[in-house]
Amino acid sequence: MKYEKIISDKLNELLIKNYDAEKGYINAMKEIDNINVKNFFKNRAEERARFARQLRTEILTYGEIPEDSGSFKGLMHRNWMSLKATFSSNNEETILEEAIRGEKASLSEYNELLSNSEFPTRLNNLLREQRNSIEAAINSVRMYEEVLA
Repeated sequence: MKYEKIISDKLNELLIKNYDAEKGYINAMKEIDNINVKNFFKNRAEERARFARQLRTEILTYGEIPEDSGSFKGLMHRNWMSLKATFSSNNEETILEEAIRGEKASLSEYNELLSNSEFPTRLNNLLREQRNSIEAAINSVRMYEEVLA
């Protein structure tokens, strides 16, 4: 397999995860009453949309076709979040817990990709920047959890 295809395949996997995260945050916004948490989720959704645009651009740079939607697994996670929130006595705390779980999974994927990376420096820098933003989001979600607890 040629180098460009290998890179594009890995970036497409991240792209799909970012589509899933964006949709998850949009769904979470609908379930939350607290305006601060709602705005936090809105900002995260916008951030993940930006990540997706950046990854799409990189994939096109390598002459490959970017994916255009999320995964079935992501859809199932969003449905699980909604269902769990519906039956929870503390809707906002439950959604925040699920947000942390999803972000930790994303962080793990970015870390794995960066640790095994043979990417050009420019692409590594982009992925590190995105990973660092996800890590900051995890810390922010924890702060909101403490405030709501």
